[in-house]
Amino acid sequence: MPSFKIFLLILSLLSIMSLSSLFSQNENDRRPYAAGRFYESDPAKLTTDLEYLFSLTDKTIDAPVLAIISPHAGYVYSGEVSATGFAQIDDLKVFENIFIIGSSHTSYIEGASVYAGGNYLTPLGTVNVNTALAKQLIDENPYISFMPEAHVQEHIIENQLPFLQYHLKNEFSIVPMVIGTDDRKILQSLAGTLSPYLNEKNLFVISADFSHYPAYADANVADSATARSITWNNPDLFDQALEVNSKKKYPGMVTSTCGSTSIRTLLYITETQEGLEYLPLKYMNSGDVPVGDKNRVVGYYSMALVKNEDTPAGFHLSEKDKADLLNVARLTLDEYINKKEIPDLDPDQFSEPLLTEAGAFVTLNKNHKLRGCVGQFYSDEPLYRVVQEMTIAAATSDRRFQGVRPEELDMLEIEISVLTPLHKISSVDEIELGRDGIYIVKDNNSGTFLPQVAKDTGWTLEEYLGHCARDKAGIGWEGWKDADIFTYRAIVFSEGETSK
Repeated sequence: MPSFKIFLLILSLLSIMSLSSLFSQNENDRRPYAAGRFYESDPAKLTTDLEYLFSLTDKTIDAPVLAIISPHAGYVYSGEVSATGFAQIDDLKVFENIFIIGSSHTSYIEGASVYAGGNYLTPLGTVNVNTALAKQLIDENPYISFMPEAHVQEHIIENQLPFLQYHLKNEFSIVPMVIGTDDRKILQSLAGTLSPYLNEKNLFVISADFSHYPAYADANVADSATARSITWNNPDLFDQALEVNSKKKYPGMVTSTCGSTSIRTLLYITETQEGLEYLPLKYMNSGDVPVGDKNRVVGYYSMALVKNEDTPAGFHLSEKDKADLLNVARLTLDEYINKKEIPDLDPDQFSEPLLTEAGAFVTLNKNHKLRGCVGQFYSDEPLYRVVQEMTIAAATSDRRFQGVRPEELDMLEIEISVLTPLHKISSVDEIELGRDGIYIVKDNNSGTFLPQVAKDTGWTLEEYLGHCARDKAGIGWEGWKDADIFTYRAIVFSEGETSK
């Protein structure tokens, strides 16, 4: 038995020596930490694993990929999801730089640490770090520094590297950045420094897992809502989605995303850029693999940011779709006010747009005067269900009015506004009265006016902004002047007329 243990020890030493021989002798190079923990440390076994994971994927995106969101868990759990994201990248493309950005698990940093001391090492060899660019970023931004300790035992960057080494056919250099703060202004500052590099010459890899430790079914719902909020290309809506997930108090769930600060930084870069689209690619959670426990899971989502000038601004509703939604609202209103029951509707009777997850407002008017209006910008439910929920809320939960009484039902006219995604503007001159709704955000205060408000009131642009800032957001008449302002459009239709 002792001789067998000695034999195993010799094999282990040979394996370590073989692994070490792949690496340069630069003492400043960042050596593997995740190898043997999150993925195979043996180069041959790691290559076999990667070959298998990529065999499970297909390239489904033809548009140029500017960024991917990729998980950083053990490959046995999240490897297929990661491979799906990396498979969308042109394997023959020569990148100037690959920025790999993740949120720190191990260090508090007043900003971010970019590795500037040497290269990154993995069992598959050396990955060059563009240390010159790393030092330039440090010089340009006071919130970017080089803290070696933030990288030594941090796996979020390293876990992405073997996928790149296996998939890309040409040499590449990376800029590895670990973010250690969730301060909004600092993240915006980081985004401003990185923004010039988000183009087709470079690639961004955002290292992030999704929900941690809810049950299997709850993870599916929460992670879907998080991914959907990212597709809106709006960091504020991303934050709202995380807050909604938190308020639902899924048993066991401690976070919606392990990597929210890195995702948010990317959203701060992309929110004002036209022609960009976030595409969900592959979702799994740890309960989907044989060794996983469905009672306590971690969610994984791969997503791609693509340049697509032909990205549609929204979706089309036919006249029948509009009539169906108005019928849903009227039936729901009557049933709930009279019987306190919500009609159980068959989704098979609805068209694809009505099954799409979308935001909507429902407005109730009585004798051409507002009687209630409630809505939401996004939802994890199909549009027809959102209309049901907002109809009930408009009739019972608008704090400006008492609840609707049964004797009022015949006097009410229902109006529905189906919303397009929010778009952050840089100047109020971009607002067209009657066409654009506004959403004003300042600190933790927000307020909105639907597009038709300006038309119905006859307000000037300043009155439109002032009333929204003062009456809806609670930040004063001139509060809009230093607030974030978003516009959106709406497909508006009512019982009184087919469409507006």
